[in-house]
Amino acid sequence: MNQVLRNVVRPIRPTEWREAKELRLLALKDPAAPIAFLQTYEQAVAEPDSFWQERAEGAASGTRVRQFVAEDRDGGWSGTVTVLIEEGGCADVFGGAVQQRQAHIVAVFVRPEYRGSGVIDALFEAAVGWAWSVTEVARVRLYVHEDNVRAESFYRRYGFVPSGETIPMKGDPSKAEREMVLDRPEVLSDIS
Repeated sequence: MNQVLRNVVRPIRPTEWREAKELRLLALKDPAAPIAFLQTYEQAVAEPDSFWQERAEGAASGTRVRQFVAEDRDGGWSGTVTVLIEEGGCADVFGGAVQQRQAHIVAVFVRPEYRGSGVIDALFEAAVGWAWSVTEVARVRLYVHEDNVRAESFYRRYGFVPSGETIPMKGDPSKAEREMVLDRPEVLSDIS
């Protein structure tokens, strides 16, 4: 039974690489992992500690990447999301050309026992809020596998819409990853 618990969403700390590694490995064991992540459990578990330390340090206070975690009242991590800032004119994680400065949400995971409790909403509020705080970010995007109905349903509910762009699934080009986007909200000015 899912419980609604109070969670604090915050960026990870540089010293929390062990916790970040543990949560990532758990995510890669999830039944949805083959269609949700570009990395396998075997690849991740083979990484040296230095990889995880550098990853946590960069995602803790970086200006190009930020990882958020939802921490329950007992200090356990109930979920995570990472935001990458992509620069126009550069290649993205799939090798495609980025047209404009944008944020790219990746590595979304909520522990099964916290699904349906609002953790994902809180994580996205923090992640998208941080993305909008970055100068000149025009939109936030993410990719979702065509068979990942649960994830796509949440993204639509949050406000993401399909862009029409698809890319072949790594390892199974007969399947597609669909890009979904959330444009920066217009700032309303006071008219007196």
